[in-house]
This record gives sequence, C-alpha cells and structure tokens, in this order.
Amino acid sequence: MAEHAVNYVIIVGPQGAGKGTQAAAVAPRLGLEHVATGDLFRAILKSESELGDEVRHYYDQGALVPDDLTIRVLFAHIEQLQEEKRGTTGVLLDGFPRNAAQAKSLDDALAERGEAISAVVLVDVPRPELMKRLTGRLVCSNCGATYHREFNPPKSAETCDQCGGELFQRSDDTPEAVEKRLEIYYEQTEPILEHYREQGVLLEIDGNREIDSVTADILDSLKDRVSA
Repeated sequence: MAEHAVNYVIIVGPQGAGKGTQAAAVAPRLGLEHVATGDLFRAILKSESELGDEVRHYYDQGALVPDDLTIRVLFAHIEQLQEEKRGTTGVLLDGFPRNAAQAKSLDDALAERGEAISAVVLVDVPRPELMKRLTGRLVCSNCGATYHREFNPPKSAETCDQCGGELFQRSDDTPEAVEKRLEIYYEQTEPILEHYREQGVLLEIDGNREIDSVTADILDSLKDRVSA
C-alpha cells in the first residue's frame, strides 16, 4: 500500500438516482478511483488468477459470491491501484456494500487494516420521481439507441430517430418490475444508511436537481472528508 492514508468513500442511491453518473463526475476531481463492483467482477472473471478462479466457481454454480471473497477481490484491486497510481488518494465505491451484512464485513476488514470509511454519500431522489425516470425509457430494437418519454423523447413515439427501428420498453423497465427493484433497494439499504448515520459519516444529498448542481453539492460535502 502507499504510505499516505487511503480514503474510502461509498456512494449509494436507488436505481434512477444518477449515482453512477455522479460517481464518474466526482471521483477524478477528488483524486479517487471510481470502483464499480459490477465492472470489477466482470474484469476478474476474465483474469487468470486464483481470485478469478474462486469467483468463477460461484458464478458457474449460479451462486452468490460470499462477502469475504468480494472484500478480498476489492482490496486486491485497491492495493494494485495504490501500486500503479501513486497519485490516487483512495477509492469511491459504487455498488458495495448493498446490505447490512456487507457493511459490517467491510467495517471489520478496514478495522483490521487500521482504516475506516471516510464518508458515505447518499444521492436521494423521491420515489415518484424515480418511477418517472425508470419507467420512461425506450430502446430501439434495431440499433439499441435509448430515449426517454419525457426527458429525451423521440420525434415519433414508436420509431427511432436514428434508424427508423421500432422502439420498445424493456421488461425490467415496466412499472411492476421497477417497483420490485426499488422495494429490494429500500429493504436492503435502509439498515445501511442508519449504520453509517450512527457513525457520523453519512452525507445526504438532494439528487432531484440538475446534474451539475448535485455534483457541486457532493464535492462541497466531501471537501473536508477526503484528505490529499
């Protein structure tokens, strides 16, 4: 590991809150490496390594990867970043932890290293707005272009502006599917938020504004939490 302290910032928020967009905008301005756990696992599945073999074992069985293995994968990646990028001050975790058990496991792993979470950023958006954002998406069946009924509507309600292909709504964007996805998020995430609120590291950001305004608010909230 590098000699300077490592900043561990977590960004959380429901689907449709713009969490990924904000993580990508904020991380480089703070010298943090944006670590999306989904991307991390996709990369390690392609690698020829002992950790990759362990992860593939669970994927091949259709089983969930245990929390302790997820954390080993995460810290192996962080240590590699610290070796390769001397200017990296830490990481912005996106997609982990997802539940109370994972939050506890992460706390324990950090404590063993003499480290702790610097801040947890919650990008909060009202549920009705999330429903509007998530259920309005349309996709071209031919070229894959995406639109939104309200925020980025096509010229014609049924055809793609780019190729004339037929537009459709993905099955996971229907109101029923979105409600289920959001319910899972709220059930799993509320305990995490309370856990970090008690630690004094939770920063609650109003995500129901223009993207740049949300970014500025996050940066302002983190300025005294992330050390160079």
